[in-house]
Amino acid sequence: MRWLLFLSRVAFICNLLFLLSFSLKIYDWIKDEDIGSTIIITGYVLSFIFNPIVNLSYLIIFWVKRKNLFIIPAWLIVMNILFLILQLIYLLLLNVDNY
Repeated sequence: MRWLLFLSRVAFICNLLFLLSFSLKIYDWIKDEDIGSTIIITGYVLSFIFNPIVNLSYLIIFWVKRKNLFIIPAWLIVMNILFLILQLIYLLLLNVDNY
């Protein structure tokens, strides 16, 4: 279950970069384009890839063996779930603005 702990940490870091990339969309506070593009790619692309995979893994392991899920801190699980909800709301609002 160490792989899930590693993926949870990677997803959490990508989720934090998602918040940074959202703040870059509102106000361009980084003048270096290379760093800004790295933050945007990691925040928007990798967080939308890793976070659903990690949350789906949480759900599957919760159904199969709950004891294996105790290796991951509860705050990390809760934060990844909250970021998934935030990302889903962001996607819904992004699509609503087009109509």
